[in-house]
Amino acid sequence: MNTEQVLMEIREANLQYLMLAQSLIRADREQALFRLGISDETASLLALLTPAQVLKMASSNTLICRMRVDDDLVWALLTNHGKGQANDAVSRLHASILMAGRHQEAA
Repeated sequence: MNTEQVLMEIREANLQYLMLAQSLIRADREQALFRLGISDETASLLALLTPAQVLKMASSNTLICRMRVDDDLVWALLTNHGKGQANDAVSRLHASILMAGRHQEAA
């Protein structure tokens, strides 16, 4: 993948993220705050963006979204393969609980 392709992919990811964020915020603000890991102020700003502003922001060469999973324990829980379907569901639930707690700490 060359540099221009990478930049095009970043712009596409930015556009998709911003559109998803606006959609989630408009549908269920509280759930959007949790799922996106953003503050109430950020949600207000995103909700008010015009289509032109969304396109302008999306055209950035830098990813707007970031990985929320920055903890080895959460990564281990989310990537725990081959331990059985029931255990996978428990691991995903445990990871969600950990991330929810971190969202509350950040808020």
